Order: sequence, then C-alpha cells, then structure tokens
Amino acid sequence: MTFLLPHRRWLITFATTLLLWSVVMQLNHYLAPHGAYLFVGGLLVTFAALRLSLRIGLTATLLIGLAIDAVEPVPLVSSHALPGTHLVLFGVMHVVLFHIRTRFPREETVIGVVVALLANLGFFLGLSFVFVEFGRHPVPGAAWLRLFADLGWSQLFIVIIAPWFFALQERALELGQVDLAEENRRTF
Repeated sequence: MTFLLPHRRWLITFATTLLLWSVVMQLNHYLAPHGAYLFVGGLLVTFAALRLSLRIGLTATLLIGLAIDAVEPVPLVSSHALPGTHLVLFGVMHVVLFHIRTRFPREETVIGVVVALLANLGFFLGLSFVFVEFGRHPVPGAAWLRLFADLGWSQLFIVIIAPWFFALQERALELGQVDLAEENRRTF
C-alpha cells in the first residue's frame, strides 16, 4: 500500500478516466444498432491537462491512450498498421493544453467544458482523417457525413456529462488526499 501513495495522483486520475471511457464504450455498444458512435477523447484529456502537473497528468493521459489503443482498431498505411495513434494524439494534446492553461481560469467548470469540446473537435477530426484517408475507406464522402453526425452527438454528450466528470475527478482526488491547489502550482 505504501508503494501506491506517491503514485495516487495519476492512479486516481487514470482510474476515473478509465471509468468514464468504460461507460462511453458501453453506451457505444447500445448505440451501434442505430449507427451512432460517441467519441469523448477531448474530455478524457482535459482534466489532467488543466489541473495536474505535467508529469502526473501526462502519465494518466498516456495510460488512457494505451488502454484505448489496446482495444480500438488501427488503420493500415501501405500495409503497415499505425499502432499507438491514440497514445500519440492524446500525449500531444495534453502537452498543448498544459502549456496554454495559464491563459484562462482553468478551475472553472465552464472553461473546462469549452476546452474539452475544442480538444474533442481536434481529436475527432484528426482521428477521422487518419481512419478515413489512411484506412482507405471505399466511399470517403459518405463516411464524412456520418462522422460529422457522430461529432455532433459526441459534443452534445460532452456538454451534458463534463460537469459531472470534472466533479467526480475532483472528489476522487480529494478522497485520495490530493491537494489540487498545490498540484496546480506544480509545473513538472
């Protein structure tokens, strides 16, 4: 148990993020017969990037990227798979958000929701491009129409679920005796 104490900040953040991702994957399972898909990658990265130090937040973000890569299909480029797509995109987005977080009140829930929406838009368009263009979709035009419909539903879902998710992460860290005010002051 003493081994986990120094690592509780990224473990708690990873566990709550994994919980949200599991819930979203279960929702996607039920939405699949209706041809809909929710993507919440921006929400999975936002809290760790805005509220935790770089090392702690990036550790949690990279772990969730690895977890997603472990079960998501990867596109083929010239008969070579692109493993680690989520890991790389999540890591890059985390670092970008971390470095611009001082420009706005990052503790505000509304700001967190807006950042999650913008990050999700970036992720969604980036991943869609990789999967449609590099995945050699037979009818790319038709795929983009469906993807934009999925993006709309995903953004609406983030607006609804993000305040609960941010509160869950704050409370879980509080129960784990992590001082977020002190964590916000850390740079690395």
